[in-house]
Amino acid sequence: VQLVESGGGLVQPGGSLRLSCAASGFTFSSYGMRWYRQAPGKERELVAGITSTGGSAVYLDSVKGRFTISRDNAKNTVYLQMNSLKPEDTAVYYCNGGRRYDYWGQGTQVTVSS
Repeated sequence: VQLVESGGGLVQPGGSLRLSCAASGFTFSSYGMRWYRQAPGKERELVAGITSTGGSAVYLDSVKGRFTISRDNAKNTVYLQMNSLKPEDTAVYYCNGGRRYDYWGQGTQVTVSS
């Protein structure tokens, strides 16, 4: 099983990034997927989740209206579109999924700074 995130980087406040997570080794289309983040000195927090079909999603209150989670089951990939980024969004972002949500990616750094 592999979850490989990409798309992180340095962006100015107000900017946008799109994270991708490519999955392999399990039946991606059968399971919900999640994005978490962890900032230095803070606990890991759930940012967004999406059902197996992509028909429903949930978001952390602080990112509602700015972030959008989506998935392409044909490509075994889940995305996180992040708009209107703020310095407080700075964190390592992790992809998570599987039947028991026990698969994790290695993380991708997002830094929002001027």
